[in-house]
Amino acid sequence: MERAVPLAVPLGQAEVFQALQRLHMTIFSQSVSPCGKFLAAGNNYGQIAVFSLSAALSSEAKEESKKPVVTFQAHDGPVYSMVSTDRHLLSAGDGEVKAWLWVEMLKKPPYRTSLEVPEINALLLIPKENSLLLAGGDCQLHVMDLETGTFTRALRGHTDYIHCLALRERSPEVLSGGEDGAVRLWDLRNSKEVQTIEVYKHEECSRPHNGRWIGCLATDSDWMVCGGGPALTLWHLRSSTPTTIFPMRAPQKHVTFYQDLILSAGQGCCVNQWQLSGELKAQVPGSSPGLLSLSLNQQPTAPECKVLTAAGNSCRVDVFTNLGYRAFSLSF
Repeated sequence: MERAVPLAVPLGQAEVFQALQRLHMTIFSQSVSPCGKFLAAGNNYGQIAVFSLSAALSSEAKEESKKPVVTFQAHDGPVYSMVSTDRHLLSAGDGEVKAWLWVEMLKKPPYRTSLEVPEINALLLIPKENSLLLAGGDCQLHVMDLETGTFTRALRGHTDYIHCLALRERSPEVLSGGEDGAVRLWDLRNSKEVQTIEVYKHEECSRPHNGRWIGCLATDSDWMVCGGGPALTLWHLRSSTPTTIFPMRAPQKHVTFYQDLILSAGQGCCVNQWQLSGELKAQVPGSSPGLLSLSLNQQPTAPECKVLTAAGNSCRVDVFTNLGYRAFSLSF
């Protein structure tokens, strides 16, 4: 039997194909390495690119410094979510989680596992339990033991896709938000739902024309901020009370607390900076027409790489060396 020989693609045709890929690229997820000097980004083609933040931020940086140091095919479909442990980069796609050693990224993962889940939209590390929380298309939160790679339990309560997760670090509790319009609070000690906030039912938050879905959430002690179809809103968790409605018409896809500010991004090219009182402090434009993820690199081991990165509906990852302006962009 003759050995199959792959068809050669003319150089010009390959370049056109790559240009079309970049034109239609969406970057869904980001994760900073444990050392703080590298940034991984995952796109809609299942590729992961690893950038050197230290090289790109160097005073001697060239255009080549803003390109990936390595790009590889990680999944057959989109890379919806990523998170880093002290040794591994964990990536999630359609029903699949893979683990890659940061120090040897191209090596076959030491473990991988699969789930019958249409898509895994969110990953969350639970450091105290050495476990990983996954959520997505089957409306459940799945807990994985990182030591063995096995799933230990499932948390059930959502009635539609789950989009986002957040950890309350001072207590063993997790928040989840999804397409059903509810934010649910779970106690990891007994795997039970202890609180439900149906955001869209609050008149001041509701925006029926946008839907009821919750696309982003973050928590800081007794406070939570969430948004999506309903308005971006700051909540007091103990009283289940909305305290601040942020005047942003476009649905938000990512939100995070940062010092005394709230940062959000979504439809539109800007990273929005909010005072807790609801005042819009600044809107800093990026290079993508829409943003899906923000990543704050605050690793103490690499203070020179302390940056905010933003990515979404393009092949670029915008780098903000301070919150006032975009310094440059990394590119697939």
